[in-house]
Amino acid sequence: MKRVKTSEIELKDRLVSIQRVAKVTKGGRTFSFSAIVVVGDENGIVGYGLGKAKEVTEAIAKGIDDAKKNLVKVPLLNGTVPHEQIGKFSGGFVLIKPAAVGTGVIAGGAMRAVLESAGVHNVLAKSKGSSNPHNVVKATVDALTKMRDAYTVAQQRGVDLNKVFNG
Repeated sequence: MKRVKTSEIELKDRLVSIQRVAKVTKGGRTFSFSAIVVVGDENGIVGYGLGKAKEVTEAIAKGIDDAKKNLVKVPLLNGTVPHEQIGKFSGGFVLIKPAAVGTGVIAGGAMRAVLESAGVHNVLAKSKGSSNPHNVVKATVDALTKMRDAYTVAQQRGVDLNKVFNG
């Protein structure tokens, strides 16, 4: 995984979902909140985080702090992803495909937040498993971290860049 340090990066945050959780006690119900947040610089760096607290604003702030600790670098090629990729996490399965210029981000709610934060402008994406936003976000980040651009592939194989494309 390609980890990134948060210093000197202008990050934008997006709230994916908020859950209200009730704990029943002798005195009644005690509510707390959990928030899933995605942060990114819209230029190839993205991260997600989970925050839990008694109040919504605190949960979101904790989620943003957690997301800044889990940043990864994503290879981008002309505003889209370099190749087709499947990502998995628990019950969440996602399929991400590159798209032509002008297509836009065709993806569902949780996937859209991750892809737009990463800076992907043209992509076709489908969530095939669980619709749980926790699993969809983690599966999407998994798919993005598995992506490799042509330069990386050529370097790992120890061959010329033309040989990667032309065989």
